[in-house]
Amino acid sequence: MKPWLVKEWCIPQADAEFVAKMEDVLDVYQRPYDPSRPVVCIDETNKQLILEKRIPCKPGEPEKVDSVYVRNGVADIFMISEPLAGKRETVVKQTRTAIDFAEVLRYTADELYPKAEKIILVTDNLNIHAPSSLYKAFSAEEANRLTKRFEWHYTPKHGSWLYMAEIEIGVMSRQALAKPLPDFESFEKQVRNWTVNRNARCVKINWQFTTADARIKLVKLYPTIL
Repeated sequence: MKPWLVKEWCIPQADAEFVAKMEDVLDVYQRPYDPSRPVVCIDETNKQLILEKRIPCKPGEPEKVDSVYVRNGVADIFMISEPLAGKRETVVKQTRTAIDFAEVLRYTADELYPKAEKIILVTDNLNIHAPSSLYKAFSAEEANRLTKRFEWHYTPKHGSWLYMAEIEIGVMSRQALAKPLPDFESFEKQVRNWTVNRNARCVKINWQFTTADARIKLVKLYPTIL
């Protein structure tokens, strides 16, 4: 998405807090690739599981689906994306709580990046996206250890266009989840296949919008200095 094409009502006007967080995230995105300090974006989404009813038809006739369907629960997907490396990992769960987020953080730190000196984490301001979630899930010692593994950066409110994890989620939704899936098992398999295939192609995000660009194209966001 080109940030300067975002409708004006989507972002606040002359908001110093927005600008500060925006520039912080843009500065992070401009850092050179460093495998010892990977930039990782984490976000989540959910999808309704839909159990459709097929109508019997004769050989040679097109498939028929009844307009009546059964809601079969919800699946939550956590996206762990490292844009500069062209890598992403997905974790499918049945809930999206602080405990779930804490478990994803531990998985990221201990399984995906065990040798990283520091994980540069970019996330949004959802209430569970905080070190406090770690303290709800683990002992104080473990929560403190994990908190220190991450360098925390937050996108501003109304700044979803800054969030590269949302770009990955959007691609996944279009490529793998456009059609409804009937149950958790088939949903998890579909997401896993997409993740493996996209990683095999090492698809990266070519982020080109910089802090210097923001100061020109989004000048209306910057407070006037009196």
